[in-house]
Amino acid sequence: MKPRDIARLLVVFSLVLAMAAGTTLASEHPLLEDARQEGKAVFYANITGVESIMEAFEAEYDVVGEYTRVSTAVYIPTVQTEFQAGRLVADVLQGPLPVLQILKEFGVLAEYVSPVTENYPEWSKDPDGVIQQFGIETVALIYNSELVDPAEVPRSYADLADPKWRDRIVMPDPITHATTITWLVGLKENVFETEAEWMDFLRGLAANRPMFVASFGPTPGPIETGEKHIGISMPKYIVTRAPAPLDWARLDGQPLMGSARGIALAANAPRPNAGKLFMDYWLSQAAANMLATDVGEWVLYEGVFPPIDGIADAEVIPLRELSDEEIQKWSEVFQTIF
Repeated sequence: MKPRDIARLLVVFSLVLAMAAGTTLASEHPLLEDARQEGKAVFYANITGVESIMEAFEAEYDVVGEYTRVSTAVYIPTVQTEFQAGRLVADVLQGPLPVLQILKEFGVLAEYVSPVTENYPEWSKDPDGVIQQFGIETVALIYNSELVDPAEVPRSYADLADPKWRDRIVMPDPITHATTITWLVGLKENVFETEAEWMDFLRGLAANRPMFVASFGPTPGPIETGEKHIGISMPKYIVTRAPAPLDWARLDGQPLMGSARGIALAANAPRPNAGKLFMDYWLSQAAANMLATDVGEWVLYEGVFPPIDGIADAEVIPLRELSDEEIQKWSEVFQTIF
């Protein structure tokens, strides 16, 4: 049985136990009666593949979970415009941490500390009790396991600059894609010992003439088809694109890095009790299991991991989010290299 199938069985088993022993717990939730009167919780999010969580939430509490996807590119203007006009219908907002931090500064978010956060690391909690981090959108070196010999697989990020990878790499555009710019700067801050070594890596990577795509979403396609053999991509695609021949490079003593994901209650939420109830469920072990198993997310709930071989042993750290000025600065630098 494949690891993903085993993980799915564990999730089903835990849900069965919850149904058998947790119905009373659900009925005892202090917000439940008021949440049911409100009828639904409206959820704005940039994350995808969460329909199973919305359905499980409704089945557990008899409160509708209404999901609206808002892409990262338009998230802030969409939410801010609706909020300023008094037309924000969302009760709960999920997005990249820097997006939520900006909305927090604009007064769009409300304070709410879910009791479930005791199962999350202290560093993931907002000192102001507003934003709760729940996952890291992890980046890794992903390769085609049928086309790349095990002896070839990189053991360090620097290995990607080896000339043997010329014309075999795919990655998001390092000039226009902000998350990739942030990730490359993260290598300078967290991996390479000197800036000179980092710059040598960048020049070697550029010399290998990688294929540039608009974002991480298109990166697994060329690897899967064999057009490219390796890429700067995301391990979650090993789950979402299974049984594609994708695997991730285990690096010696070097961390995986990614952007933190957060969730928060909306200020002046139309249905605050349903919103709080939904946040509690989203941060629960049951929802964390579904995010890990169905979407391949690296979640911060203690002891929950995606069904990817070896990933539980990886060190995963959040990237420092760059300011707009830093993004612009490094974009201009990378334009001279790539």
